[in-house]
Amino acid sequence: MDIDKLFKMPKLPAGGNKRRMPDNPTPEMLKRMRMDTEESEPPASVETVNGSTSRGKGKARAVTVQDESEEGQDSMEVDFAPGGDADYFVEEDDEGRFFGGGLTQEQKEILNIFDQAGGEEAREDLDEMSAVTVRRLLTRFERAANKNQDQRSKHPDDPTKFIDSEADLDAALKALLPLAQSPALAYPEIIRSGAVERLIGLLSHENVDIVIDVVEVIHEFTDEDVGNEGDEEEEEGEGSREDALKQLIQGFLDNAILELLVDNLSRFNEEEESDRQGVFHVLGIFENLLGFNADLSVQLVAKTKILSWLLKRTESAKRDENRGYAAEILSIVLQNNRANRIELGKQDGVESLLKVLSRYRKKDPVDADETEFMENVFDVLCSALGEPEIKQQFLDSEGVDLMVLMMKDKMQSRSRAIKVLDYAMSGPAGTAACETFVDALGLKNLFSTFMGGKAGKKQKVTDGHAASEDTAHTLGIVSSLLSNLASDSPARIRLLTKFVENNYEKPEKLLEIRDAAQARLKATEKEIEDEKKRMEADGEEIDSEMGDLWYLRRLDNGLFTLQTVDYILAWIVMEDDGVRRLVPFLVPLLIVRVQVRTHVQKLLDRKSQSFKDIVKILQIYHNNVDEDKTTEADPDGAPSQREILRNLIAFLEAC
Repeated sequence: MDIDKLFKMPKLPAGGNKRRMPDNPTPEMLKRMRMDTEESEPPASVETVNGSTSRGKGKARAVTVQDESEEGQDSMEVDFAPGGDADYFVEEDDEGRFFGGGLTQEQKEILNIFDQAGGEEAREDLDEMSAVTVRRLLTRFERAANKNQDQRSKHPDDPTKFIDSEADLDAALKALLPLAQSPALAYPEIIRSGAVERLIGLLSHENVDIVIDVVEVIHEFTDEDVGNEGDEEEEEGEGSREDALKQLIQGFLDNAILELLVDNLSRFNEEEESDRQGVFHVLGIFENLLGFNADLSVQLVAKTKILSWLLKRTESAKRDENRGYAAEILSIVLQNNRANRIELGKQDGVESLLKVLSRYRKKDPVDADETEFMENVFDVLCSALGEPEIKQQFLDSEGVDLMVLMMKDKMQSRSRAIKVLDYAMSGPAGTAACETFVDALGLKNLFSTFMGGKAGKKQKVTDGHAASEDTAHTLGIVSSLLSNLASDSPARIRLLTKFVENNYEKPEKLLEIRDAAQARLKATEKEIEDEKKRMEADGEEIDSEMGDLWYLRRLDNGLFTLQTVDYILAWIVMEDDGVRRLVPFLVPLLIVRVQVRTHVQKLLDRKSQSFKDIVKILQIYHNNVDEDKTTEADPDGAPSQREILRNLIAFLEAC
């Protein structure tokens, strides 16, 4: 067989979304393997395991390769099946449909050469996992790793001396993948045998292909769904599976896995398919570890250069799977973590994110994957804006202006831009952003969205969810504007004027939103009341934790919207009052405000309601305001949210 001709064939098709490598072998390596194969005189048929595995975690497909004969060679030249698939009439699925393996006879011969090099034990049937099988696989892995290390140290400048041991190590690593099917059985043995330290040590291997193999094994081992495929694991108990996974992950962490993985990211060349898969698996390991323990994100950012790598990878203009995955990991790392957000600011992360998002001002993402990437980048920015320092950097980088332009252009990024502005303008630290927003002529586009203006020609609206989310964030922006804009500023006057335009259409819209939220809340409160009665009948104790859960449920089902709407209504109906020191409105606006108050009161009367109903909602809001937020310092000495609510309640009660 002509070896050079063999490797002019197309790349072998992947067996699933989990890639099994190594990199393409050298001709010298194959010639050596082929000579060994011919000298060993294999039997007429050899059962081998295809190195490619799928998400089925180790369920490999068996293929049969017959010895070459004159008759066999003739048959290879016949196009007996579509694509020359050697197994087209052999393999079938559970329903009896033939589909073949997708490999030609020559491609199967290549796989056979690799399997022959791996030794007879590499083709052991692993369908029935046992403690003996686990120990045998781990022993084979230990021998292969030690042999390769020994031969590399003896012959560092002569690859021909250690290439066989490298192939054996590759096969031994791939053989470990099925252990993820039985974590309760296999993981304790992995820890006891020292395989954890051995695997972590191989992350520094000179051959990047071996590193990629190790990364794939660790990715498979740390998957949160390991062992969930079979019924046998259910008999072992969920607790034992989780305990085994926890112990294994802790073993990896004790051996500095985070630092080694990040160091390897710079070794991978993503122009090569195998290296791209390596990067993907590294990011998958980070996701698995952070899902296991979210607090690891602090250690990951503090001890490694992962944040700068993620930012750089996200900035890439080339669309690919790893760029999207990097944005997703970046979003996870910043969730509820002040230290990581501050570090993002120190690395000019805000400027970097805004550069990425600016690409979507004039054009929409081309497909669903890019849409997900764009949304992840917006989410990263929203998470970071939870910190006052990041809000200032966002303002300095002209982020408010960019978001206003996105609102105006009405592309798919419009809804995300509104969400970012809601986060940037909230709280006392968002005062400067509120002033900039008004100066950038953001009020017109904001209230156009609030009133349900028509979407632009290029804007894609598939359901009511986006519109509903836009309304919620729009209400949040208006609330922040009323809280933060100075009482005697032109910006505040421009805001208040919006509520009397077009015959008070905006207060009427607020009442419509209020009615819808009230209906949702009423249904939820009935459900909660029924649950309380059932619990009391069953003698169950209703503790404070259950009360908190019910409150959160009410917030999600109308109460939060109701609180925001009533907060806005209370602001716009408040008249000038000598006792009230919170917002002394300008005299020219007094007549306008009286008209707004009269109009809102008339609308409430039609529904048999009054300002007292608004007071009731604001009182609930006041009682549940986060104490940490009420104590947030403001450089201008502005009142806290709780103080504002107290003054609004006092005014409405006096009406």
